[in-house]
Amino acid sequence: MSEALLHRLAWIVTALCVAPIVAAALAALTGDLATWRDVLATVLPRYTATTLTLVVIVGTGTAIIGSLTAWLVTVYRFPGARVLEVALALPLAFPAYVMAYAYTHMLDHPGPVQTTLRALTGWGPRDYWFPEVRSLGGAAVMLTIVLYPYVYLLARASFRQQSANAFLVARTLGRSPMQAFWRVALPMARPAIAGGALLAIMETIADFGTVAFFNVQTFATGIYQAWFSLGDRAAAAQLALCLLAFALLLAGLERASRGRSRTAGRGARFETMERPTLRGAAGWGAFTLCFLPVLLGFVIPVIMLGTMAIGSGQDLFSERYLGFMSNSVVLASVAAVLTVFGAILVGFRARTRPGRTSRWLVIGAGLGYAVPGGVIAVGLMVPMAGLDNALDAFMRATFGISTGLMITGSIWLMILAYVVRFMAAALNAYDSGMATVPGHLDAIGRSLGQPGPKLLTRVHLPVARTSVVTALLIVFVDVMKELPATLILHPFDFQTLAVQAHRLAADERLSEAAMPSLVLVGFGLVPVLILCRTLGRESGGRKAAKMGVAMSAG
Repeated sequence: MSEALLHRLAWIVTALCVAPIVAAALAALTGDLATWRDVLATVLPRYTATTLTLVVIVGTGTAIIGSLTAWLVTVYRFPGARVLEVALALPLAFPAYVMAYAYTHMLDHPGPVQTTLRALTGWGPRDYWFPEVRSLGGAAVMLTIVLYPYVYLLARASFRQQSANAFLVARTLGRSPMQAFWRVALPMARPAIAGGALLAIMETIADFGTVAFFNVQTFATGIYQAWFSLGDRAAAAQLALCLLAFALLLAGLERASRGRSRTAGRGARFETMERPTLRGAAGWGAFTLCFLPVLLGFVIPVIMLGTMAIGSGQDLFSERYLGFMSNSVVLASVAAVLTVFGAILVGFRARTRPGRTSRWLVIGAGLGYAVPGGVIAVGLMVPMAGLDNALDAFMRATFGISTGLMITGSIWLMILAYVVRFMAAALNAYDSGMATVPGHLDAIGRSLGQPGPKLLTRVHLPVARTSVVTALLIVFVDVMKELPATLILHPFDFQTLAVQAHRLAADERLSEAAMPSLVLVGFGLVPVLILCRTLGRESGGRKAAKMGVAMSAG
């Protein structure tokens, strides 16, 4: 295999990643104008308002929780700080829709909280007011407590890299620690905080399971309803185009507002400066602020799901559940291998031929990061369904046989959707490893007679081996949890854990949905524990930031 062939394969990977996005846009623009007018007049204002409300609440909530907790565990010593430093990342293991199932079971009218309240007070169902968990506010809270670790990971890495000198100068000028935080540390960490909040917002607009379960009307639920409930592919494509434009607009505005700002560099004094110890009320206050997100985002949901699963009568080792796990693992394994292989090809092309063309190649390959799974599914389903129908018509007319849905009815279309959706995660994780390979090693390898393919296999991959394994794990778990594209594209006789959990929860069988949900959380802990291990290393701030970005596709 020649180096030129590797470069051509990188272009093919990028083309495959861009194609469904372009197809979704073309399907929307070439659709019936009457349908488009109906969408504009009826559902579009409601979907836009609801989605914007979720974006504002989740973006603000994740930024506040993530940056405040990151600052406390990075700068101060207080009771439990070392444990909380790791535990604050654990809610990232939960799919948001699984969190919704747990809290609905706990807070609904027949749940343990309201049942206990009525037992203690003697109130009847109409004698008191209780906040409705199945609401827009409830969905926003679920998404916030699941997604704040994106901001936490990146903000913590940024605070670690900041020079201590600026903070110490502010203190010598009479500023209190809180004033120094607001005026010095926080502005320097703004790019990282904004980047983490953007990841949380992208996950919010792409979420389907949570908003569908809470009956909140967003673009994501609108695409699914138009496709399946109404059978209107043109409306689904047009809503997908609106969501795509919304996602790209958010990414563009964030990048434009950031300008040329960068995360502040690490200073030597920061590493040796003694962290002040918070004692008494201040120490326990810091502990409470940091423990509360862990309690709400991990401890309570795990307890609730475990209780529900024990009493559900579901057998995790039954043939049926083993089939769900087998389908999920096989699908995720194949998708992870193909995605990481594609990321290696694109990364190799960008490293060996740096320049504007390579930068656009990487941007195109990673474009799926900003595109919700429902948009990618529509972009694949519309042209492939047309191709299937044309092939079936040709075979019927020529040979008198029906080929059926050869492409749209296969798992390979699902795998292609996952490759497009999670290529950015693999690229970022792989790049974090390649950043440690000095550029002169490439020249040394070539001078020793190592052409392109051998340079990749004998120099790059051995050095970046840990990052490749990390990328495989991250994509594997992201595919396990992915719901919108899976619901649209999965064959009728091919069920996964995510689809099973959603189906049971949609039928209000929450106790039965707890079992597949717990398994998904277990798989989600794998990359989170990798991140936690990285967080424990003082030199791992920069790598943790890149790995945090890589987690964006879950």
